[in-house]
Amino acid sequence: MNINHLEDKALWLRQECWNMVMRQRKGHIPSSYSCVEIIVALYYGGVARLTRGRPDAPNRDRIIVSKGHAAAVQYPVLADLDYFDKRELKRYTQPGGLLGMYADYKIPGIEGISGSLGHGVGMGSGFAFAAKQNNEDYRTFVVLGDGECYEGSIWESAMFAAHHNLDNLVAIVDRNDLCILGRTKELLDLGDLEGKWQSFGWKAITVNGHSFEELLDALSLIGTTSGKPLAIIANTVKGKGISFMEGRPEWHNRIPDEEQMKVALGELGLKTMAET
Repeated sequence: MNINHLEDKALWLRQECWNMVMRQRKGHIPSSYSCVEIIVALYYGGVARLTRGRPDAPNRDRIIVSKGHAAAVQYPVLADLDYFDKRELKRYTQPGGLLGMYADYKIPGIEGISGSLGHGVGMGSGFAFAAKQNNEDYRTFVVLGDGECYEGSIWESAMFAAHHNLDNLVAIVDRNDLCILGRTKELLDLGDLEGKWQSFGWKAITVNGHSFEELLDALSLIGTTSGKPLAIIANTVKGKGISFMEGRPEWHNRIPDEEQMKVALGELGLKTMAET
């Protein structure tokens, strides 16, 4: 896999997300940016099996972004896969448009929604269990936040997946150490997440969530886990790519002012603000 190509795709995705959100001044840039490399690795790194123009292909792998406030990170990718008209990106959050701030099943390519956090691993476990029951070989990938791991439903689903040997299920924890109220270590320390997932019967590994080499190496473990589902703890930076947003909880859903906008445009390699 050409890592330079994936890095170019990551910059493209950050640019597309920026333009989409800034046109309407609505959305969650930092939460989307922390998982950009994860999303690019899945969709463009030769990992997920998908068919261009066929969001409903029966043998497709399922990808769920469980941290629903980061739904915007998927939209440019789904449009790029010809799942819907790219012009919908300019109608993001607008009346009559397809794309809401939070994802919806009416959007081609969206497998699960999560306005309320904590449901993605349960939905993913259902998909994975159904695949096993029906002797189908598709896999399910769930991207969830570390703050989301406060939800008890995550761990109930983790027990279910391990009990049923769902080695066709992968949970990727976007561990940016922040949630809307502040730093997870100060709010409720999550401790050793890798150890926690292992204690629930999963194969678990910790990686740099902005390194394509480490992400792809971890994802290559699919099918080699002796019947265990796979948890990847991806250490990331919230707001990655925008210096004044990186690691700052107050930027969870703020929109930059004019001067900050100029800084961000320069760091993203964009010449002008997004046109409405």
